[in-house]
This record gives sequence, structure tokens and C-alpha cells, in this order.
Amino acid sequence: MDIKGIYHADANRYSDAEALYKRGGKSGILLPKISLGFWHNFGEVDPYERSRAITHYAFDHGITHFDLANNYGPPYGSAEETMGRLMKDDFKPYRDELFISTKAGYDMWEGPYGNWGSRKYLMASLNQSLKRMNLEYVDLFYSHRYDPNTPLEETLQAMVDIVKQGKALYLGISRWPLEALKFADQYLKERDCPLLIFQDRLNMLDHAPQENGTLDYCAENGIGFISFSPLAQGLLTDRYLNGIPADSRMAKEHFLKHSALTPELLEQLKKWNAEAGERDETLAEMALAWILQQKGVTSVLVGASSTAQLEKNMKCVHAKTLNS
Repeated sequence: MDIKGIYHADANRYSDAEALYKRGGKSGILLPKISLGFWHNFGEVDPYERSRAITHYAFDHGITHFDLANNYGPPYGSAEETMGRLMKDDFKPYRDELFISTKAGYDMWEGPYGNWGSRKYLMASLNQSLKRMNLEYVDLFYSHRYDPNTPLEETLQAMVDIVKQGKALYLGISRWPLEALKFADQYLKERDCPLLIFQDRLNMLDHAPQENGTLDYCAENGIGFISFSPLAQGLLTDRYLNGIPADSRMAKEHFLKHSALTPELLEQLKKWNAEAGERDETLAEMALAWILQQKGVTSVLVGASSTAQLEKNMKCVHAKTLNS
């Protein structure tokens, strides 16, 4: 795949705006219900022209939110480098139409300052991220995980200062415990940097944010919620309904173990797949629609290894309401 010439975004990219966008909590920001995640498929090991094609298709169809993190790749940092190359080659004229996020919290470089939630790590990491992405600022900066050993005040004040320095416009946190989320919400509001987004795993197989009260708290306190791993690493697709493909993540034991696909789960997946067929949808489309129809959810993060896959996933925006 070789994309020739200068990229010109589709003139009709916002034609489906009424169906596609949803407000992020109590804020001025509208986010697409489907956001493009760079966790896989955008690293140094992946074909750049394919990354261009996927991001072009996404933006041409109104997906304005690209979600990254410092250590996405592989190798670490290379997804952000791809984003930087895309900005230079294609998206610089459209910077003000994009909502770009990145994160820091997991291991990024060796030594005591390349991990977790210290002020030194967060600030150094974001400085590196901005250079890799050819950006002056990100729209949204996350603490990627809760750090039980660093005072929350240190992590949160570093994030406030990042906003005050103009390096991020909004703040988010990912997978923090509920009590820490409540503390962060209050701390940031008191400093005029309210929490825009909480990110966590939510899908038809994992209801933890609903069961532990996180999603209700976000909905009741003006915080948007973005779901990652909406298809449970591919379980909530038709990929494993008739065996384990040799080229699949499960076959390679890569992020998905054989043991996850129990006979009971397989029976449930086949039942859901039949239900999706009755709705004239794929299992993946129904699974994404289920998330978007949960109270408090703003957007779902989807990965894509092709434009065809992204096109299929975007159909969920127009899905019929599920019974439960």
C-alpha cells in the first residue's frame, strides 16, 4: 500500500456529526463515540502506509480522537513517532480538528525515574512524547495507572502544572481505584483543572467499572468515560467461534491465553453471535453498541489493522438499542 500525493481530508467528514459525537462529561468537548487507539498496529514494526490509510479513513469519517501512550509500539515510543510522522506528512493542516491524547505511568525507560507517577517521570515523559509526535501540546494527558507509593498530591499537582504550562489542555486518569478517583476529582476541581476522562476496561465480559461504582461516580460528577479493550482482545468477535486460528493472539498466547476460552464462554459467545445475527449485526458490532449504550460512557477505543475493520466497527454508532 502506497499513498501518493498530498492528503486532503474528506469534505463530508462531519456529515454524521449528530450520531457520531457525544459530550465528554461536564465539559465543552465533544468526542467521537468511536476513538482510534494506537496500542497496536502503529509501531515501528507495522507498515507506515497502512497506518496512514487507517488514520486517513478514520478522520475522513469524523473520528477526531487519536489515543496514544508513551510506551505504545513496539518498540516503546514508536507509536508516538508514527503519530509525529503523520502530523508532518498529513495532519498538520488539521491539528485544530484533532483531539490527541497520550499517557505516562507504565515502564518507559530504565532506572528509577522511568515508571509510575512521580513528578519527574510524568513531566519528562510528556516532554519526550511531544517531541516524538511533533506537537506543541496534547489535548488530553493521562496518568496511565495508579501509583500506590507516590503521594497522590505529587502526581496530581504535576498534572495541574502540565496544564498551566500549556503542554496539555485536559487531564485524565486510567484504572485508578474508586477512592483515588474521588480524591483526584476533588483535587483537580479545586485547582481549576477538572478531570475530563476516566479510562478503564468495560465490555460485555468485564463489568468491573459498573460493579465497583466507578461508572456511576463518573456519570454523577461530570467525568467522561472511555472504554478500552471493548472486544476483550478479540473474544467478542467471530474469530474464535469455530476454533483458534493459527495467526491469532490466542494461538500465540499474546495478551490472550488459551485458558480464557472455556467451554462455558464459548457457548455464551455463540449465543451472543446468534443474537447479533438476528439484529443483522456482527458480534463485534453488537459488543461495541452494548458499551455505548451503558449510562455514562462517552466513547470506546478501537484498534484497527485495516480500514475494512474500522469501517465495520463504526457501524455500531447506528446500532439498534439492546434490550439489556
